[in-house]
Amino acid sequence: MPLTDAKIRNAKPGDKPLKLTDGAGLYLEVRPTGAKLWRLRYRIDGKENVFAVGSYPEIGLAEARNERERAKPLIRQGIHPSHNRQAERLATSAANANTFEAVAREWIAKKAPGWTPYYLRQVENFMAADVFPFVGKLPIRNVSAAHLLEILNRIETRGAATVALLVRQWSSAIFRYAVATLRADNDPAAALKGAIHRPKVQHHKPLSREQIVEFSKALEQYGGYRTTVIALRLMLLTFVRTVELRKAEWSEFDLERAEWRLPAERMKMREPHIVPLSRQAVELLRELHTHTGGRPLLFPNYRNPNECMTATTLNRALERMGFNGKGSIGFSAHGFRATASTMLNEMGFRSDVIERQLAHAERNKVRASYNQAEYLEDRRQMMQAWADRIDEMALDEKCA
Repeated sequence: MPLTDAKIRNAKPGDKPLKLTDGAGLYLEVRPTGAKLWRLRYRIDGKENVFAVGSYPEIGLAEARNERERAKPLIRQGIHPSHNRQAERLATSAANANTFEAVAREWIAKKAPGWTPYYLRQVENFMAADVFPFVGKLPIRNVSAAHLLEILNRIETRGAATVALLVRQWSSAIFRYAVATLRADNDPAAALKGAIHRPKVQHHKPLSREQIVEFSKALEQYGGYRTTVIALRLMLLTFVRTVELRKAEWSEFDLERAEWRLPAERMKMREPHIVPLSRQAVELLRELHTHTGGRPLLFPNYRNPNECMTATTLNRALERMGFNGKGSIGFSAHGFRATASTMLNEMGFRSDVIERQLAHAERNKVRASYNQAEYLEDRRQMMQAWADRIDEMALDEKCA
């Protein structure tokens, strides 16, 4: 006769173990200690086995019967329920160990050697602030597209759509890594492509011919540090990226050969880059050497000489000269690259030479594989012509 809840509750322990049968192999063993244990008797390959379902009252009658029904198809397949339970526990343990945050940090550690320190900090900071608090502790297999969409919408709502796009991109890469390492089955972030509206790109404004003249005049009259003036002048003459100039070290320069060789780890595209130096640039660098030549950095931070000048220093100087900030033309230090690119094209220089000097990646991958030329001599001539053109514009203004 099947068991009832009342019969189980009222069962009293005796001197010997007592078995209360429910049916289909399931029974409750009442031990002399008072413990009540669910057991399932079954046969595989003609041998009798006993499966320890669990203890009462942690597992009630209905749940014990459910366990019996779940065990039946396993037994028919020759699988011991205890072995299956152990495998499930191991799988659960592995899933709990492979949380989204654990896999993400593993992915970051593998990618970090190929990233710039700035990009690494960006990935770590945004993931720690916007993603890990919400899904970091979940097993990565349990993180769904709905989880990620909620995170992306939260980021976009605060006005950081660009960050949301990056987070989706990084999350997708993390899931692809998890799939490749057998810890996830798919990439739910892929389904969210297009969910965030991409903000309109605000390109850096170039200076016009007249504005270059005004800039040169304002720079001559600037009352700030001389090193800041030299930095801005070199930005115009070399049109490198702001961070490349700010972090420049004297060991990278050969003023006799008029060359600046930037190592791959400091370049956006992770490839070494040569900047031919015009006579005007070399003259400025020799002057700068009298100020900072005793230190590794060309432009050390005045508060912390072991660190480089901040981007804020350059943009603040431009603001004081009327080229940046409220009511200005909205020009930033990075805009020197757009200025040089625009005017050098107008001067008739080949786009391949200009793009190589800007250290831009060739978007056409097939063309890039055949176009590895440095154009170094062409670039030397172009850089000198650019510096001379700047001087000519200033001279024309004085003679006007």
